[in-house]
Amino acid sequence: MHWYALQTKPRQEATAQSGLRREGIETFFPKLRRRKVVRRVRKWVTGPLFPCYLFARFDVEQSGRLVKYANGVTNIVSFGNKPAVVEDAIVAAIQSHAESGVVVVQPPAFRPGEMLEIQSGPLQGLQGIFEREMSDRERVVLLLDTLARGARVEVSRDQVERIAD
Repeated sequence: MHWYALQTKPRQEATAQSGLRREGIETFFPKLRRRKVVRRVRKWVTGPLFPCYLFARFDVEQSGRLVKYANGVTNIVSFGNKPAVVEDAIVAAIQSHAESGVVVVQPPAFRPGEMLEIQSGPLQGLQGIFEREMSDRERVVLLLDTLARGARVEVSRDQVERIAD
């Protein structure tokens, strides 16, 4: 038995997973939990890590037809009419980063002194030196060099990006 990637109908990953599980097929549907702005409000949202895909472990000779025509499944990902095997190590690596099937993306860690650029908001395009994280871990303090004077600003962590060297 090997792991395979299954293509599903849009937003039908959970339907496909439950149908396959009822048939005794082992599945893994990784989800992603991240912060997102919804109607100007920052919220935690959970959605598929790979939209329209999930993983299933089965014997392709014995259960391939059952899996291919399961409710919600569009196809088994194949190359040259042969289902593509997903290495156990790949699925295990994703599972090791998931808690109850949900992967949480941690924001990048910045080091004091790093140059960052503000990517959105009224200060978009300005560059500054990372000074520290705020206690809520969602905001950072940057030291901007404007008009020969240093100005400290607090911005949302997801508004800044590291400047490539």
